[in-house]
Amino acid sequence: MKLIGSYTSPYVRKISVMLLEKGIAFDFVNDPPANAGSKVTQFNPLGKVPALVTDEGEVFFDSPIIVQFIELLNVSPTLLPWQPLEALRVRQIEALADGVTDAAVALVLESKRDADKRNEEWVIRQREKLLRGLHTLEQHAKNRTLLNGESLNVADIAVACCIGYLNFRRVAPGWCVEHPTLISLVERLFQRESFAQTTPA
Repeated sequence: MKLIGSYTSPYVRKISVMLLEKGIAFDFVNDPPANAGSKVTQFNPLGKVPALVTDEGEVFFDSPIIVQFIELLNVSPTLLPWQPLEALRVRQIEALADGVTDAAVALVLESKRDADKRNEEWVIRQREKLLRGLHTLEQHAKNRTLLNGESLNVADIAVACCIGYLNFRRVAPGWCVEHPTLISLVERLFQRESFAQTTPA
């Protein structure tokens, strides 16, 4: 199995953590899509990572799709509930975490534009989206049912990868002040070997 991605992508990290947690062997190919000569479009016509190539040569792309494929391999530990509706609820929190990450990535890209070309109204919308998402994730973490429960799941992984990206790129400084439960959750997760091995640098 081969994982195509970038060391700094939070979506790629989510898949890497899943594979490591399950002990599934894979080769990592570091191929940032923005680099000249990138071959990512050979695996994903959208030119985005991650992309996963199976031993049989089949390609899956888009991290939620890859998550589903990995779970269909039925390799322990299970990172989604067996009950379909409960699994859907966990996937919704994953989607929320990915949405916060999307906003953070958008802010990072916009910050690289010349100051006179930035769309401040759009920046404000992305920040508001990010903060609303974090607030909702904090509430889920406090409930300790679908997120921050006794067993690691896909939502936990997605949230930790999201916050890891916020910290790595220094997006929305001070976000942690009002989110103590999320901080406690990710500090615990970052001690796991799967996260230690995938820390962006």
